[in-house]
Amino acid sequence: MSEGKIEIKIGHVQFSAEGEQAWVSDQLDKMLKHAESLAKIAPPPQANEPQNGGTTDHTPMVPDSEIAQKPLATFLKEKNATTAQVTKFLATSVWLESKGKSRMTTSDVTAALRSSNQSKLGNPADCLNQNVKKGFCEKEGKEYYVTQEGKDSL
Repeated sequence: MSEGKIEIKIGHVQFSAEGEQAWVSDQLDKMLKHAESLAKIAPPPQANEPQNGGTTDHTPMVPDSEIAQKPLATFLKEKNATTAQVTKFLATSVWLESKGKSRMTTSDVTAALRSSNQSKLGNPADCLNQNVKKGFCEKEGKEYYVTQEGKDSL
């Protein structure tokens, strides 16, 4: 007899089966028969929910009109973040979060700097990694957020 293995995830419901191929096939048929109702009662995670069973204690910054109304160049100057690239990356991330963006990518930061006519970062990915090492940012998949420690450091 040949062995089979299957793993299915529908919304938050995860199912796996391993065994004889005929039995696994029967289990798959049963899951597919109920897939639509499972998707309704256990919808997929939202964009700001942790993925793969991860947890996060990050509370996104409430859109801060005091920061958000300032041009990026002004905010960077106020935070003395115009020359040190790692600090510039962090301050730009805080500025973006004040505008309501709770999860960012390095390209969000480079686009914000570019559209504000600020000098670009030499290696944005390295800036993010350095901020992660300091505990100022936390990665979640391909995105990241600024921790409270990161905000306080500015």
